[in-house]
Order: sequence, then C-alpha cells, then structure tokens
Amino acid sequence: MTVLLALAFLFFIGSVFGWVLELIYRRFFSAANPERKWINPGFCVGPYLPLYGSGLCILFLAALFEEKIMFISPLPRKLILFAFMAVMMTVIEFIAGYVSLKYFNMRLWDYRNEWGNIGGIICPKFSMIWALMGAAYYFLIHPRILNALWWLSQNLAFSFFIGLFFGVFIIDVAYSSHLAAKVKKYAEENDVIVKYEQLKAHIRSFRDGANLKPHFFMALKSERSLREHIEELKDMLEKRGKSAPK
Repeated sequence: MTVLLALAFLFFIGSVFGWVLELIYRRFFSAANPERKWINPGFCVGPYLPLYGSGLCILFLAALFEEKIMFISPLPRKLILFAFMAVMMTVIEFIAGYVSLKYFNMRLWDYRNEWGNIGGIICPKFSMIWALMGAAYYFLIHPRILNALWWLSQNLAFSFFIGLFFGVFIIDVAYSSHLAAKVKKYAEENDVIVKYEQLKAHIRSFRDGANLKPHFFMALKSERSLREHIEELKDMLEKRGKSAPK
C-alpha cells in the first residue's frame, strides 16, 4: 500500500471523526450557538472537517518518527513528540484560520477572549489542548490506526470509497467557496468580518422562527439572501451594544 493511499485514508477518517467532535462541541458548549441547536460545523457542507483530517495525518507521521529521536530516554522523547504534535497542529490551525480571515473575511472560530491569542486564530490554551490530544492519539488511537491501515492493505477495494469521498469533497469545497465568496463580497463592501458559525446559527433561528424546516447540511440555505441575513445579524449585534463581528 502506498503512503499516499494511507494518508488519504487517514484524512478521510480524521475529517469525519473531527466533524463529529465539533458537532457535539457546538451543540453543547459553543458561545456562538446560545440556543443550543444542532449546527453543521465547519466551512464545508458535508460531514467532514479537513482541519482534523490534515491533523490526523500529521499526528500519524509524527508518531512514526518518534524512533528517529535518538540518544534521549523514553519520557523526554515522548514529551518532545507531544510538543512537536502541538506545534504542528497549531500551525495547521493558524493557516486555516488566517486564510479564512484574510481571504474570505470570515472567522471560522474566535479565540480573541483567550489569553495570549494571536489574531483570535490560535492561543496557548488550545495549543495545550492539541498537545493533550496528541498524547491521547499516541496512546489510545495510533495502535488502532496501524491496525486499520493493515486492514486497508488487505482490502484495497475499500479505496474506491476513499476516492468517492475525495470526489464529493472536491465538489463540496468548490460549492462552499462559492458561498464564501458571497459572504466575502458583503464583508469587503462593509468593512466587517463575518463569524461563520454565528451566521449559521442566525439563519437557523430565522427558519425556526418562521416555522420553516431547517437545513442541517445546507446551513446557509434560506429564502432570503445571505446579504440580508448578514445585515440583520450585524444590526442585532450592534443593538446589543456590540460592534460588528471582527
């Protein structure tokens, strides 16, 4: 089995399971969803988050290279490994957050209230969480990942589904980018930054209030234009004594 196929498989697994984790977090803990509704997380429409898929690939490769750290006893070696995992995950998080903020004028998450944050994109608290998740991955998940890759090597027909996933994923990214371009156009015209999850929650509340069936996966779909929803959200936040989302 090629390394490329193994990484594609891990990206698939990580993206889907990361989506599940974020779905639960946004339902029960996110401040951007005070009504505690089920909101489809992330930039894409489908049930996957590429940030977590990329992260799982990084954690997998980092764990494989642990044995390359020579002349260091096991405990310090593992601490170095977990610190490296945290740094790499923070870098991925920064790149994703920076691109969405600078190119699309959108915040996919907001750490501005966290100590030591950089642009509201990364912060020490969540870097520590990445380190803990790296440790959890190493001890609890990595051995099972190795077993899963062995299973894949014995069942290469499953690679068809991996290819199908990436086909759907590419189409989804193109469609989601089209929606994001509409948000970007309004944001640039009005010099604001739009919080994506807050916008999704607002549209969900609008549909609930109008007794319309919510669109879980198509969270930005509405009978009204995105521009109208963004303007209404902006006015609502200003009336609450807050500035436009930045």
